[in-house]
Amino acid sequence: MRLKEFSEFYHRRYMPLCMYALRLLGDDEEARDVVQESFATVWEKLRDGADIADLKSYMYRAVYNRAISLLRSRSDKTNVSLDLLSEEPSEEVIDTSERDAALWEAIDSLPERCREVFLLSKRDGLSREQIAERLDISIKTVENQMTKAFSRLRSRLRPARGSDLLNVFFLPFL
Repeated sequence: MRLKEFSEFYHRRYMPLCMYALRLLGDDEEARDVVQESFATVWEKLRDGADIADLKSYMYRAVYNRAISLLRSRSDKTNVSLDLLSEEPSEEVIDTSERDAALWEAIDSLPERCREVFLLSKRDGLSREQIAERLDISIKTVENQMTKAFSRLRSRLRPARGSDLLNVFFLPFL
């Protein structure tokens, strides 16, 4: 595999792999480190001539193995139980990671104020009135920003993912 192909693969899979690692580790910084280290290791193997038939599955397994190693080293110090982790990164888990990544990329693409209002509402559970008070804006502005956020998220997610998956994204937010 050429560097250009690997770079494209990296850009497509980085965020979903981070979402997967985050689910395993519970820490954003550790998740990013595990994914970066996994990509570096896999690139070295490819550069040295390794033939990896299914790079996507291989990367999820590499991230899983590295996360488990980190959790084991952590559990030696903090008695964290590893029983909660599954043995294999299943297709369902991979699909969920990819959907989560697409959603967060879409949220990150919102204009700053719009994203802030959306996250205060959907992530933090604040009411329109609480958001308006916190941000020193009118309730009508909160409503307008939420409408704008949903419209932009729908238009961004629909072409890439299909309308059925779009509904799955918004279920936790409704």
